[in-house]
Amino acid sequence: MAGYKLKTNRGAAKRFRATKNGFKHRATGRNHILTHRTTKNKRQLRGVTRVAEVDCPSITQMLPYA
Repeated sequence: MAGYKLKTNRGAAKRFRATKNGFKHRATGRNHILTHRTTKNKRQLRGVTRVAEVDCPSITQMLPYA
């Protein structure tokens, strides 16, 4: 008899993407109320960043098939 399937944490699936060496995610603080932020700060928050190594095991548990 086959084992059971693990459920993917859907919130994590929308926030993280698997890469060859870990996971990537979008920078926080880019959704709303951006008028108080400087242009330089908003520019630096563009793009994606890597997840820290210490956080990868918990993300791997939330995304078992990533």
